Amino acid sequence: MTKAIEPPPGRQVFTRTYVPTPSDIDENGHVNNVVYLRWAQEMAIAHWDSKAPPEAQDAWAWVVLRHEVDYRRQLLPGETATARTWVADAAEGPRFDRFVRIDGPDGAMCAQARTVWCLVDAQTRRPRRVPDWMVAMFA
Repeated sequence: MTKAIEPPPGRQVFTRTYVPTPSDIDENGHVNNVVYLRWAQEMAIAHWDSKAPPEAQDAWAWVVLRHEVDYRRQLLPGETATARTWVADAAEGPRFDRFVRIDGPDGAMCAQARTVWCLVDAQTRRPRRVPDWMVAMFA
């Protein structure tokens, strides 16, 4: 992933803002790369929680299989970041890709991520195919 990602036209996008805390700042004076990854994970969880009905949240869980992150611009103390997330067009069995883009206050991309999540049955912890209704919920 080297090209800047954008959600496809018409895709539902979940947005949050983040203001770095002093503990988010590293020895180089900007937001640590690990913080962007934490924000990407928080975005995925918050997006699921905002869309899925309680019975789905009880029945299903998500585990991360892969994170791929590009870092582009440093985010400095006191700057507010805008994070956006959206999902892929389709799931692949139990796998569902999610995209996250985190921009600085000037609109320039600070980081972007493609994460691969796996749907699991909350009781058995076994992977399960992502149902069509779940894909449609995020489309």
